[in-house]
Amino acid sequence: MRGLRPAGGVERAPSRFVRLLGAFALIAVFVLLGAAPARAGENTFVEVTPNPAQAGTRVSIRAGCDNANNRQATAHSDAFGRVVLRPDNGFLSGQVTIPGSKNPGDYAVDLRCDNGKTATTTLTVLNMQQPTKGPATGGGGTASGAGSVLLIGGVAAVALAVAFGFFGNRRSGAGA
Repeated sequence: MRGLRPAGGVERAPSRFVRLLGAFALIAVFVLLGAAPARAGENTFVEVTPNPAQAGTRVSIRAGCDNANNRQATAHSDAFGRVVLRPDNGFLSGQVTIPGSKNPGDYAVDLRCDNGKTATTTLTVLNMQQPTKGPATGGGGTASGAGSVLLIGGVAAVALAVAFGFFGNRRSGAGA
């Protein structure tokens, strides 16, 4: 007989919780054993932030030289020249200012690592003219004293509302 124990009792099926727990354990084993171990510094890359950048601003360069992030590297671009990148929390980093006279356009940023690895990214330089004075929007005649006029008007409106409320209650109270 199916489902009967030798002592005569009925064998109980595992609860849903136990089956669900077993399924999660099986999935966890596959995920943990199937994933390749991650090692720090496996890539060679270079990135510039902010990008795009306005001519005349300072940009940060962050890079990775495979497993050689404990040695200096250089980054070169026609946008800013040559920069030495130094080890910084597992990466290589440096900062440089783009000259204010730099023409707008896309510039290659080339990374050269001590271990012979290289990487390239593109920096977009913007050169928008900054306004020398504010826009011509009028003489500003309405701006002087506008705050005090609004304050006086607001106080008068509140006083008028209180007066109408007081006299309105009095009139309705007198007739009752």
